Amino acid sequence: MRELQKIDFLLRCGRSRGNAVHLIRLKKLQLNMPTLESLLREERVFYPSEELIEKSNIKEFMEKRSIKDEDELRKKALEDVEWFWSEMAKEVGIEWFEEAEKVLEWNPPYVKWFIGAKYNIVHDALDKQMKLRKNKVAYIWEGEDGEVKKITYGELYREVNRLANALIELGIKKGDRVAIYLPMIPELPISMLACAKIGAVHIDVFSGFSPIALRERINDAGAKVLITADGFYRRGSVVRLKEDADRALEGAPSVEKVIVAKRVEFDVLMQEERDYWWDEATKDQPKECDTKIMDANDMLFILYTSGTTGKPKGVMHAHGGYAVGTAATLKYVMDLKEDDIYWCTADIGWITGHSYLVYAPLILGATSVIYCGAPDYPKPDRWWEIIEKYGVTLFYTAPTAIRMFMRFGEEWVEKHDLSSLRLLGSVGEPINPKAWYWYYKYVGKERCPIMDTWWQTETGHFLITPLPTTPLKPSSATKPFPGIEADVFDDNGNSLYGKNEGGYLVIKKPWPGMLIGVWRDPERYFKTYWEKFRNVYLSGDAARVDADGYFWIQGRLDDVLSVAGHRLGNSEIESALVSHPAVSEAAVVGKPHEVKGEAVIAFVILRKGYYPSEKLKEELREHVSKEIGKIARPDEVYFVSDLPKTRSGKIMRRLIRAKLIREKIGDISTLMNPEALILVEQAIEGK
Repeated sequence: MRELQKIDFLLRCGRSRGNAVHLIRLKKLQLNMPTLESLLREERVFYPSEELIEKSNIKEFMEKRSIKDEDELRKKALEDVEWFWSEMAKEVGIEWFEEAEKVLEWNPPYVKWFIGAKYNIVHDALDKQMKLRKNKVAYIWEGEDGEVKKITYGELYREVNRLANALIELGIKKGDRVAIYLPMIPELPISMLACAKIGAVHIDVFSGFSPIALRERINDAGAKVLITADGFYRRGSVVRLKEDADRALEGAPSVEKVIVAKRVEFDVLMQEERDYWWDEATKDQPKECDTKIMDANDMLFILYTSGTTGKPKGVMHAHGGYAVGTAATLKYVMDLKEDDIYWCTADIGWITGHSYLVYAPLILGATSVIYCGAPDYPKPDRWWEIIEKYGVTLFYTAPTAIRMFMRFGEEWVEKHDLSSLRLLGSVGEPINPKAWYWYYKYVGKERCPIMDTWWQTETGHFLITPLPTTPLKPSSATKPFPGIEADVFDDNGNSLYGKNEGGYLVIKKPWPGMLIGVWRDPERYFKTYWEKFRNVYLSGDAARVDADGYFWIQGRLDDVLSVAGHRLGNSEIESALVSHPAVSEAAVVGKPHEVKGEAVIAFVILRKGYYPSEKLKEELREHVSKEIGKIARPDEVYFVSDLPKTRSGKIMRRLIRAKLIREKIGDISTLMNPEALILVEQAIEGK
């Protein structure tokens, strides 16, 4: 019966019976993997409902062009990427001041999209919306303290123009860099849009970063103005952000002026002739401001990577291609429609917030939710409460958050009516099968497909992702978005496509949201992304592709263990641990071993109701042996109550390993919870 249901699904999508029979084959994973061994097995397949398929934006796009299914669409898009991305630009309503003379110019490793076009992303994100949706709510903002603001497109337009005029008055012009160090308050997207409107380049720095991290980015970019806030609330306490900004500016001579938004409204030190309150700087400014006509390939923003393994890289993105790529992927992956209430939980200081909470939703005229606060404050159901309160229909979050909520227990989810949801999304790292299914079952109620997206700061938008019509395999990002040619290479540049062998995840053709370089460091741009496989983008991630063409992301290539001659991905061993009912989160690192090369060491956070014991340690070791094989069996298991993570929620294995082998830790300014390192150290020492 299950096989017949699969064939029926594929035939409903317009596929031939022969293709259907081919596509539903579930292959056993191969164990002999020369580059990176992949040992976990996940063979379940989940199918979207017929109703979702029939009403999806991608189904409508294909029908208008007589394309029978998504595989044919991918084939057609790769045969003529210029045609495809031109169609995407039209479908998302991009309005050029002057049309492009040419769609694509590829001079490896540099790309230009929509050559000759005159454009500014703010025209589509705001100016156009002022005419079409002036009274529609652009943002529903909620603070941790319960304060709520609903901001229409008309109000957003007015505030952006006022700030843009204030920046002009402070001497900011096209090409100047403006640093933004703000929490998740409405002033953050307003600041970004105001910069872009006048042709300035914004550099967002996550508000959780230290003064040292902020100073480093300001100095590298040469920012002339800093926009910050007095402070913000986090878990009921006040974070004094202006004080951190002042410490950063002690060694940042390029900054001439500072604009300070009021969130907490307590007394802060204001330096005369340098610091201005936001309200005072903008109150007498005109409500109109001309949008600067830019070249489509002019720089829109610089966004720095976290710098956890070296000096941060200033990744640059341009106006035109980025606008098309982000808007198209949001429309066709998350299936965004006019009446949706959309919530991307990412902080705007990261690329996910840039692309999918500011620019793409505004270009599409969406209503988005912004929440400024801890996800579990004052209780572990804060997010579910927000979904119920505002009737959120599309929900996009990170596996780290899902695992945290798993630890709290499903009872917190089940207290709320989440029936408004129709589509879920995942971003930031591979989502292990157990977390995937928990998300699907308890949040999506087994009716909301999960769009598990793979992309990076450098890519600007989704590259490997399901569509609403795609059958899903838990923990697989499925297939490339149409127009994206992805592959997995071995060390010699040979394709491993369809072989289920782990290797280097690469992108073989340029895409619209692609980075245009690394700020003031072309050599690093070439060496990091293009040197190993000439004219092919090296993502830095490991992956495999199964017999059905599904991509499985295995984590960063530098997160690999070498155990007795076998190269094992940390993330897969972690997934095996998390699949045990007692485990909420896990981090796996290697420790030098004189016989095996490296020993597998696991650090584990237990779920509610489970307690550390030697018996449980042995049970977890055996569980990994059963799930993966004896080669991956942890030599040691340590129980901890927290793991060190970046502000975006990624576990810092590098720091855990440093503690384990007693290496120097170095800079921890990017950590969200530095106290977790003490917990790790105590566990190692048996305290």
